[in-house]
Amino acid sequence: MKYFPSIQHIKYEGKDSNNMFAFRHYNPDEIVNGKPMKENLRFAVAYWHTLVNDGSDPFGGSVNNRDWIHNDPMETAKNRVYANFELLEKLGIEYFCFHDLDIAPTGESLLEFHKNIDEITDLIQLEMKRTGIKVLWNTANMFTQKHYINGAGTSPNADVFAIAAAQVKKGLDICKKLNAKNYVFWGGREGYETLLNTDMELELNNLARLYKMAISYAKEIGHEVQFLIEPKPKEPSKHQYDFDATTTLAFLYKYGLEKDFKLNLEANHATLAGHTFEHELRVSRLNGVLGSIDANQGDLLLGWDTDEFPTDLMSSILAMYEIVENGGLGTGGINFDSKVRRSSFEMEDLFLAHIAGMDTLARAYKIAVKLKEDGFFDNIIKERYESYNTGIGKDIVSGNCDLKSLSEYALKLKNNDIKNPSSHIEYVKSKLNDYL
Repeated sequence: MKYFPSIQHIKYEGKDSNNMFAFRHYNPDEIVNGKPMKENLRFAVAYWHTLVNDGSDPFGGSVNNRDWIHNDPMETAKNRVYANFELLEKLGIEYFCFHDLDIAPTGESLLEFHKNIDEITDLIQLEMKRTGIKVLWNTANMFTQKHYINGAGTSPNADVFAIAAAQVKKGLDICKKLNAKNYVFWGGREGYETLLNTDMELELNNLARLYKMAISYAKEIGHEVQFLIEPKPKEPSKHQYDFDATTTLAFLYKYGLEKDFKLNLEANHATLAGHTFEHELRVSRLNGVLGSIDANQGDLLLGWDTDEFPTDLMSSILAMYEIVENGGLGTGGINFDSKVRRSSFEMEDLFLAHIAGMDTLARAYKIAVKLKEDGFFDNIIKERYESYNTGIGKDIVSGNCDLKSLSEYALKLKNNDIKNPSSHIEYVKSKLNDYL
């Protein structure tokens, strides 16, 4: 069965096209920065938002028209597999991402859940072989089921920790089976509601134990995989332990995990943490842990994770610039952790939303490459910090100063000797706009 029979393969038609079902900026074969765009931008579809999301929100129920829904949960799961690959083929997207709960019903026990996963991943494997489409990353959903009410790896209940470990083990087995190069941990409830009843030290120690078990098991089964942690500050926990890139880095270094993990960063999570997306990307890049991204955007007028498809060009440019500076994302990619708006409920909206996101990021990437080639930011920063290239500044950077020598130097200065040039920041922003 075809789930999108009226939609053909999406092609690049250029910026003057008025065809809703065509790319205006994303040309997969266009060479940019030495590679085809489809290699620079390893787009992925998020199974949960694209195939599982029903359009409900805290104030209203399901609204999405989805032809793959069946009375039998396993038939729905199988239908979603075929819909997923049809969508990917027609969009020309070569990767997808999923949680274990996205692809298979949980059944009445963990044993039944694993059996269902095996059956569905057998089907996914056949479709992957047929199409050449790959898994960018997979993960275990350890936040939806009721036993995870107080967390998974940080649960105060040892039985729950054991169930979480079993899900991670199965997740890594799937990861190897489907030859995914990345495995993600997202601590949806790895945090606390109140410190009044929380043993934070034990919870963090246990979370690290779970991660180390995962590293050991991946080696045991001979699967070389890049582990990723996805930071988020809140929602649903009041305070989640992987609050942002900096907090997560501190955790990794404390437990000696910095060589085994990189970060999967999401734009909307940066917003919730009070940061820009480019800030989170810069922190990760400078520390060598920028691994992959979840592409979306939030609504600054709303206080929750809206997961909109990225259409803000300026924000996307600044994010893509960090990726260009990073030399790409290694084994990672650009996962559309985005969902259509509640009012965009038709099947065709899944195509229109992904086209919008792909066009936006393609445009942003090309502009980011141009900014790098022109040395736009490099020249501004070089000029601003030029005092560290000569004299006392050069001595500071070279490590040839101490407090005594710097004090002696400073005491000889007069107030009029201090010359701070203007940043002309408004002009800089105006010039940046020219690249749009």
